[in-house]
Amino acid sequence: MSVTVIGAGLAGCEAAWQLARRGIPVTLREMKPEKMTPAHTSSDFAELVCSNSLRGAGLENAVGLLKEELRRLGSLILEAADATRVEAGGALAVDRHAFSQYITKAIRAHPGIQVVEGEVTELPAEGEVVVATGPLTSDALAEKLAALFGEGTTLNFFDAAAPLVTFESIDMDCAWFASRYDKGTADYINCALDEDTYRAFWRELCEAQEAEVHGFEDKNVFEGCMPVEVMARRGEDTLRYGPLKPRGLKDPRTGREPYAVVQLRKDNAAGTIYNLVGFQTHLKFGEQKRVFSMIPALKNAEYVRYGVMHRNTYLDSPRLLDRYYRLKKEPRISFAGQMTGVEGYVESTASGFLVGVETARRLRGMPPIDFPQETAIGALGLYVSNGSVGNFQPMNINFGIIPPLGYKVKGKRNKNAVLSQRSLEILEPMREEILR
Repeated sequence: MSVTVIGAGLAGCEAAWQLARRGIPVTLREMKPEKMTPAHTSSDFAELVCSNSLRGAGLENAVGLLKEELRRLGSLILEAADATRVEAGGALAVDRHAFSQYITKAIRAHPGIQVVEGEVTELPAEGEVVVATGPLTSDALAEKLAALFGEGTTLNFFDAAAPLVTFESIDMDCAWFASRYDKGTADYINCALDEDTYRAFWRELCEAQEAEVHGFEDKNVFEGCMPVEVMARRGEDTLRYGPLKPRGLKDPRTGREPYAVVQLRKDNAAGTIYNLVGFQTHLKFGEQKRVFSMIPALKNAEYVRYGVMHRNTYLDSPRLLDRYYRLKKEPRISFAGQMTGVEGYVESTASGFLVGVETARRLRGMPPIDFPQETAIGALGLYVSNGSVGNFQPMNINFGIIPPLGYKVKGKRNKNAVLSQRSLEILEPMREEILR
């Protein structure tokens, strides 16, 4: 009655934790540190290779609801995030190293989880399996999965990570702490650009040399994590209406909104490292330093990590998986994480949570929970298994895949808050049974 979980990322760790805490023995397979990918730098589990933000914390947005559902239902990942939180205005951001260390320690200490290191190149021929190898699935295993599914059922896209700089190297004479519209605490460093500086920066960014990434094309970039240079090429003002928008930020030196603003967010609890918000990139390292140094506050920035680009792999899930993330043709095999087409840290966690809970119940002879579509956890599972979806694309949680209220509420934020409250009210009487 044991389960093999392949991959110790967010989804794999969450699935293993939920299985083990329900008395199901788990063998957790992880190829690090024996084999690393270009995006990984640590041997710890649940490594955050892109942003350190788990996005909005409030219940007026869907990811805030998803986090609260997971928090109330005993998610290890949310426990770790809350324990290692760093200030980020209205977002939940974490000290990425402390976060991964927290999860690694918990997983390794659990008596019901056996960790086996080394690359998995074949799926176990029998027994329950959860594949949570994520967007960085090794080539060998990806080939085996493709053969298992059949032609045309795996898809690829590319994802990008933003650079990190030291706080002491930021020129604070050209920057200031503030959150947009003064919402929450002043957790972001704001780097102003005037019109001439912005235009020069934009031109150089569009022409900067990119690192070679086999098979990369602009049209294959996932919109939610688009390289900043790809975004820049879409038009001179695209960045000013995207990650460099100045709305709600007043430069204390002038009392006015700047022409454009680059925001930096704290990346560790000590506040010694900051990441460039929205600056995911796959420019050559030298080009990153040259072009990003055109931002006045970053003219002497010290980079502790340059932006990197890596391949993501995801499945044609509506054709392959059911609402429990199980393979329809072979239900002993489940999938979790970004490879299922849920996009984002919290969404990956939610898929691992659902797989862990439902697999444990099935093995214990208990009926499934069948998380309702009114809940964020349930809505994600039903989206990735919806056979009516045509051109399946990775999806962040959003209120568009949750059923409407059926009555009007004035104001989008108010309506979203009511949707969240409904979801939590539905979950509350189910909570004791889910936690069994």
